[in-house]
Amino acid sequence: MRIAVQSDPFDLGKESEDFAAGHTDMGAIVTFAGVVRDIEGDTLDRMVIEHYPGMTEKALIKIASEAQERWSLGDVLVIHRYGDMRPGDRIMMVATAAPHRKDAFEAAEYLMDYLKSRAPFWKQEFTADGVEWVSAKSEDEDALGRW
Repeated sequence: MRIAVQSDPFDLGKESEDFAAGHTDMGAIVTFAGVVRDIEGDTLDRMVIEHYPGMTEKALIKIASEAQERWSLGDVLVIHRYGDMRPGDRIMMVATAAPHRKDAFEAAEYLMDYLKSRAPFWKQEFTADGVEWVSAKSEDEDALGRW
């Protein structure tokens, strides 16, 4: 398991290749990358993501460990960025390795749903209209209900 909370951008291809390397006993590798999405009408200048160092990593390790207990996983990778980001920048990446695809896909979705709604990150959007904290969305909370 590798958990990284970082300000620097990451290379999705390299991270995917490094994660998959050596997992010859795994039949499925699932990867997902989250990207800063522009607000309708192309008004997002930037997004700033904040976190509490130490607390955030502990929370991500806990949820990744729970995923490993719940599904038959060989490995888990979670990368989440903080700081200033612009539309198109990668915010996060989740990768799971499992003997079978069902476990890899379900665990990756579980991790993504958690990261979207419960991980201790706070986001501000900077637009031409001002600055606004991003509120939790009911559909993101609802997604956790299936787990």
